[in-house]
Order: sequence, then C-alpha cells, then structure tokens
Amino acid sequence: MSTPSLNDLIELGAVSEAQGLQGQVKVRPHSSEPVALLSSKAVWLSLIPRRDAGVSASVEQASLTQYKVKNAKMHSGNVVMALEGISDRDQALALKGARILVARDAFPKADSDSYYWVDLIGCSAVNLQNEELGEVIDVTENGAHGVIAIGDASSKTIKQLVPFVKEVVQNVDLDNKKITLDWQSDW
Repeated sequence: MSTPSLNDLIELGAVSEAQGLQGQVKVRPHSSEPVALLSSKAVWLSLIPRRDAGVSASVEQASLTQYKVKNAKMHSGNVVMALEGISDRDQALALKGARILVARDAFPKADSDSYYWVDLIGCSAVNLQNEELGEVIDVTENGAHGVIAIGDASSKTIKQLVPFVKEVVQNVDLDNKKITLDWQSDW
C-alpha cells in the first residue's frame, strides 16, 4: 500500500506506554469514545510534530509507518493495541510518543444523527436568520457535550464557542459543509 497524504490521515491518539511483555502498546485516545481507533484494521504511526505546531508537515518529513492491528480493546480509559511486527516490550517502548493516525475512509459509518468531529471542521455555520456566523475551526469536548469553535479559519481567530447539542444544532449538511444553528450572531 502506498503512503497516503497527511491530509487523508486523522490523528486519533498517541502511544503513551508499552502494555505487558508481548509488545502491546497503550494508546491515549483523543476521544472519549474512540470507535474509529478500536475498529481500525491498520494504523499509521508517526513521530512528526503536530500539524497545529506551525510546522509544514509533508509525507517526506513524516516517515509514516503502517502497522496492521491484530487486536484493540479499551482498558482503563486507554486503548491497548497489538500491532503486527511488534512482539516484545522493548519494541513497544520504542513507539512511545508516536502519533496514531488512521485514514478517514477507514472510519466506520456514523449513525444518521452522529458525526465525526473531523467532518465538522471547515463547515460554514449559519443561524436560523441565515446570518453567516463563521467557519467551524475546531471541535472540543467539555465533559457534558461537544463544543464547536466558530471563527475565521485563515487567521484561526475564534469568535464564538457554541455547544454542539440538539437544542442549538438544527441541521448538519455535510454534503454542502453547512451547519444551521439556533444561535445569534451577537451572543
């Protein structure tokens, strides 16, 4: 398989430690529900700096390495993975700090009213009065629900933080990259 573009890969977690003696790795997932990470048949590992660190990352700089996933399971808030070719603790420890990336097209299909946060980034946000609020530039979780950061994508300036809850989010149209919110522009 050829190395994909970094734009096609989504970072889902990072290797935090070796787990056990047989080469399993403990992955700290970026999501509280790491469905895509648990269901992945293959992952890419990289030690390159994060995209938001101001470094222009390319495939050449990335030195991505693909591993087939033998199994993955949740354990104490982490994902424990067994990767093909990693068979002892020393090999697993050598991967500590590596970013775990998965091809977006390998994610399982989301339910009809569920969304992968990565798909929301870049959507334009409008309110019920059809006023342009900005572009979704980030999505985070505050413990109770998701929060979308709306602002100017070119300058990464956040204008508003909006709760991603059904009372506020009226419609998500991923095909047209548009989210309609019950939200005022001056809130």
